[in-house]
Parts: sequence; C-alpha cells; structure tokens
Amino acid sequence: MHAKGLTLFALFMAAAYLWMAEAESRSYKSGFDVTDALVPADQILPGGPPKDGIPSIDRPKFISAHKVDYLDPEDRVLGLIYNGQEKAYPIAILNWHEIVNDRFGDAPVAVTFCPLCGSGIAFRSEQNNRPLSFGVSGLLYNSDMLLYDRGTESLWSQIRMQAISGKYKGKRLQPIALHHTTWSDWLARYPGSQVLSVDTGFSRDYRRSPYGDYETSRALYFPVEFAAKGYHPKERVIGVSIAGIDKAYPFVELAKTGGRISDRVGGEAIEIRYDVDSQSARVFDAAGEMTHSIVAFWFAWYTFHPDTLLFQVE
Repeated sequence: MHAKGLTLFALFMAAAYLWMAEAESRSYKSGFDVTDALVPADQILPGGPPKDGIPSIDRPKFISAHKVDYLDPEDRVLGLIYNGQEKAYPIAILNWHEIVNDRFGDAPVAVTFCPLCGSGIAFRSEQNNRPLSFGVSGLLYNSDMLLYDRGTESLWSQIRMQAISGKYKGKRLQPIALHHTTWSDWLARYPGSQVLSVDTGFSRDYRRSPYGDYETSRALYFPVEFAAKGYHPKERVIGVSIAGIDKAYPFVELAKTGGRISDRVGGEAIEIRYDVDSQSARVFDAAGEMTHSIVAFWFAWYTFHPDTLLFQVE
C-alpha cells in the first residue's frame, strides 16, 4: 500500500475508533440517547412495554355523541374545545394508548394521558411551525410518561411539557385547556360533540382497565423524586402554574366549598369551578375564559412541583 493510502487508512481507523469510543460512553435507555438529558439519566426508567409497545392512535376515528353506546354515565373523558370543534376522548381508550395524534382544522394536536399519574394534557404538536407526531417511548420520569417525537426521537416529559433530550431538548409544548370530567357531564354540556371511537385499529378490551385497582391503591409502581404527604397519593388535584408560582387544589378540599373559589396565583386573578357530581374542576382567568390546568394524582403534581402552594379550607 502506498504511503498516501496508509495515511488515509490510519485516519479512517482513528476516526472509527473515536466514534466507537464516543458511542460506548453515551447513555441509552430503550434506544434513546439520554446522555445529556435535562433530568438525571438514572431517574429515567423503563415502564415495562418497549418503545411503541403501547401504540399511539395516529388515525383517530370519531362518532357523534348521541350514537355512543360504549360509555357509562360515570366513565371519565378528556374534553377538548378548540378551533371551533368539540371532541371527547374516553379514558377507557386512553388507558391503552396514552397518545392520540389528532387535528383540529389545520392545527396538529396531541391528546395525552398518563394512567400512572392520572394526568391528561393536550398540546399543539408542533415546533418551529413543523407538525410533530408522538409515540409512547416506554420510558418514565417521576412515574410520568415520556413521549417521543418520531422526527427526531427527542424525549418529552408530559407534565413538564418539555423535551428533556434530543434535538429539541429544552423546547416546550404549548398546552391547550382540557376538561377532565364524566361522560354524562360532558354529554349534557356538549351534546353535539364528536367522541373517539373504539374502532382504533387495535384489539383491546376497552371495558377493562389494564391497571386494576391502581387508582384507589396507595401504592406507586415506580419511585418519584419527591414524596407527597398529607393526602392519599391518588387524591385528585387541579394544579395551575402562573408566573413561576404553582398551586394545587385537592378535590377533597374543593368539595368543602360552594364550588367556586376566587384566588390569585402569580399575581393573576383566577376562579376554580368545581362540580361535586362529576368530580371535576376547571380554572378560568379574569376574562372568564377556561385556562390551562392539570388534573392529576396528588403524588404526581407534588413530585413535579415540590414548592407548590396548597389550597386548604380553614
């Protein structure tokens, strides 16, 4: 081999060695590179199913509310009104799929639900005016689902509403106000809405929860960074974050009120409206518009917001 050829070969081998050494030094979880994640890599845990082992719904089908025969009055739904459309997403379906990649007119929207945290959040699924399609990574952080976008395989924390690794690390998603309530309550309010169909393309028993009695048990399946006290871990709360201030309103406390609480958080006036019959709560701004909030289990809200203020009835 000529000297020039030997030199090029040596450079190639050196580059290959450096690439392999760098790859070996990087940290991967379920195939996702979490070396420089915003959260400690040892707190990113496999949830059991592999990547896409819980399949998202990417081509959702809907039926008219008056034709629904697969929901009981007390079944819970996530209701979304956006871009002039009204849609309901049954928790019984989301328990099995966790993500629905949907559209409201020309707006891409991801409706997400983490059964382990009881948290339903909807987002505008786009970055830099480019639509994102999300899948279930199979990974958890603080017991909460980590989504991934299929374009870059960045990991996104649902409750943080932020990418914690990958190309979009540090970027945030724009939330859309959701109503977490019962089917009977939603139907009474929005009888003309569309409802996610059980015709999902997958064979699942949507009459049965894959999580058994998890909602009522005090047990957590996975560790969390900050342990909540004072209430049952699965007590539902509605939480708001305004101007860097977090505040939680436990449903057990809201049930002691008349159903409407005026408050100020982060310098802004808000009103919490609680309905005891449907065990649901919403947050409205000073203009009377429903604003973003998160309904979740107490333990889940607290571990992501350990400095949270807490509403309690004197």
